Amino acid sequence: MSGDPPDEEPPAGDAEPPADEEYARAYTAGYEDGVRSALREVVQHAVRGHTPQEIRMLAEGRLVRLPQEVETKRKALLAPPQRTAWGSLRRAPPAAAPTRPWAPPVGGAPVRAKVARAQSVVVREPRPARALDLLRGSVADFAAVALVSLHPPELALPATVRRIDLAPGGGPGSGGEPVRLSELGGLLRDPLAAAGGCLVFWDSVEYYLNLEGPEMTTRFANWLTEQVRRSSSGVLVSYDPHSLDAKDAIRLERSFAQVL
Repeated sequence: MSGDPPDEEPPAGDAEPPADEEYARAYTAGYEDGVRSALREVVQHAVRGHTPQEIRMLAEGRLVRLPQEVETKRKALLAPPQRTAWGSLRRAPPAAAPTRPWAPPVGGAPVRAKVARAQSVVVREPRPARALDLLRGSVADFAAVALVSLHPPELALPATVRRIDLAPGGGPGSGGEPVRLSELGGLLRDPLAAAGGCLVFWDSVEYYLNLEGPEMTTRFANWLTEQVRRSSSGVLVSYDPHSLDAKDAIRLERSFAQVL
């Protein structure tokens, strides 16, 4: 017999974990965080009083933006996050008053001088200009005007017309939270259905394209124009067509009765 001691079995606790254990732990931890975050967001929407339809719109909007959020998170883990230049996403504010009314080019088709009741009009322009002329010429025909704008224009309103400012970036007391499209729809529902009609001026389309994506923005435009079509209200939109690719621009513009 040899004098060497027999080999001893290593304690069970010192056994090396499987090669894929680290991957499995990282995956399950990320999965848990994702589910927890999603459930918390749904609970917060319910506590705030959102309807099931509004919660569905919010969830669909989040799903559209999910690939971008994941990519942003991945980059943040690789390097310090960079601050987003939000100012570059906003169009420059319109002039306080145009020097002269806009006129179509010589030989061009005539343009509606006013937005009629139950009508929806979208103006394709880099900055609000033609749409402002239409707005100022149309407000007297409605009982209220709702301005969905980062830079609400100055308007000389008749005493019978009520002004409603709905800043997408939030207002005093909102904590700076953006007004989501689902919330915007709730805020516009009563003014659109009120007697005398409401003229909605929306020049922050680019803001919502970046915030909620083309799909949700187009769905909201469809809902808004349908509400207007069935009421005595009107909607006037100014947006830069270069903010969308050709396919999404066509889908958005199809929501409106007239494109200028």
